Amino acid sequence: MKSAFVLLTALVALTAYYVYLPLPSTVSDPWKLMLLDATFRATQQMCNLVHCLRLSHHLRVLNYVIGTFDKLEPSSSEQIKITDALFDGVEVRVFEPSPKQDETLKRSVVYIHGGGWALASARTSFYNNLCRIMAESLNAVIVSIEYRLVPEVHFPEQFHDTLRATKYFLRSDILAKYSVDPGRIAISGDSAGGNLAAAVCQQLSLDDSVTNKLKLQALIYPVLQALDFNTPSYQQNTDMPVLPRFVMVKFWIDYFNGNYDFAPSMLINNHTSLDVSQAVYFRGRLNWTSLLPSTFKKNYKPVIQPRGKAEIIQEIPALLDIRAAPLLAEKETFQLQPKTYILTCENDVLRDDGIMYAKRLESAGVEVTLDHFDDCFHGCMIFTIWPTNFSSGHRTRDSYIKWLAENL
Repeated sequence: MKSAFVLLTALVALTAYYVYLPLPSTVSDPWKLMLLDATFRATQQMCNLVHCLRLSHHLRVLNYVIGTFDKLEPSSSEQIKITDALFDGVEVRVFEPSPKQDETLKRSVVYIHGGGWALASARTSFYNNLCRIMAESLNAVIVSIEYRLVPEVHFPEQFHDTLRATKYFLRSDILAKYSVDPGRIAISGDSAGGNLAAAVCQQLSLDDSVTNKLKLQALIYPVLQALDFNTPSYQQNTDMPVLPRFVMVKFWIDYFNGNYDFAPSMLINNHTSLDVSQAVYFRGRLNWTSLLPSTFKKNYKPVIQPRGKAEIIQEIPALLDIRAAPLLAEKETFQLQPKTYILTCENDVLRDDGIMYAKRLESAGVEVTLDHFDDCFHGCMIFTIWPTNFSSGHRTRDSYIKWLAENL
C-alpha cells in the first residue's frame, strides 16, 4: 500500500511538472490553457516519434488524429442549411441561413481556417461551430474553404486553392445561386487562414477581371511575415502555449518544404542578415521600431545580424514572396485594400504582425479597426465549446462578429 501511494504521488508530481507553465498574470483561464497546451505537446510528441521512426510524416499523423476524433459531416438544422461543394475544384463547406420573409439578398463571408497551412479543417467541430454561429448571428452565407494542406502540398498551392475558390464564389452567377448581395462580401481567416485571406484580398484587388470586389477583410491574429522572428511579440512570447516561436518557424519551413536545419539560424534572423541582398529591399517595409507603438515595443531591441546565411533565402526564396508574406507588399497594393478589421492578442508571437499590418494599411489611407485583447492567446477564438471552452474565446468571437454585423 505504501509503495502504491509513493508511486501515485510521483505520478501526480510528474504530471503537474509536465502541465505547469509560468504564464503572465494577465492571461485568462491560466490552468485551462496549461492543460490545453500539455495536451497539444503530448500529441505532437507522439506524432514526432512516429515521424522519427519513419512510419509517416508527423503532420499527416496529427491531421489523422484530428480527423478521426473531430471531423463532422454536414448536418443542417431548421435555421442553417450546411452543404459541402466544389468551387473550381476546391472543396468548401457552405452555411446558408433559412430564407426570411421579404428578404432578397444576403451578405456573405468567405472564411479560411487556421492551422499553420498544415492542420485542421473546415469540417472540424471548432470551425463548423464558428461558421454556423456566424451564419446565424449575421444572417449571412458563410463559405468555409477546405484548402489542401502540408505535407500533401506546399506553397503556393494553399494560396492557389483559396484564391480559386474565392474567385469562383465571386462570379455573378454563383452569387445569384446562393442569393448573395455582390456588394456585401467579406473575406476572413484566423492565423494561417488570416495570412491566406490577406494574400487573396491583395491579389483580388489587383485583378481587373474580378468585377465583384470584396467589401471588407477581417484578419484574426494573422501570420503575415517571415522576415523577422525577433519582433517584440516574438521575443516576449517565445515559449507561450499553443504557438511558441520555434513551432511557428517550423510551420514556415513546412509551408515552403524547406530544411529543418535552417530553423536555428532563422530564429536569430540569420536568413535576413545585412549581407543577404535579397532581404534589403524589404527591410524598410518591416521596420517595427517605427511601425509599433511604444506600448508594444517596450524595452525590446531589434535583432539584425551583420552576417548570416544567404543560402537560406537562396533555397527558400518564397520567404520573401508577397503571396506568402502580405506584410511585405508595396504601398500601392495596401492602398487598394478594403476596410479592415484585425484582432490581436497580447500573449501571441504574431501580435506584432497584425499591428504592423494595421499601421501600414492606415498609412495607405485604409480604414482599420485594430481590436487588441490584453489577456488572450493565439488561437483562442475557436475555443468556445467543451472541453476547450475559454472565456477569451467567447469574448474575441463576439467582438469579431459584432464588427462584421456593423460593417458588412
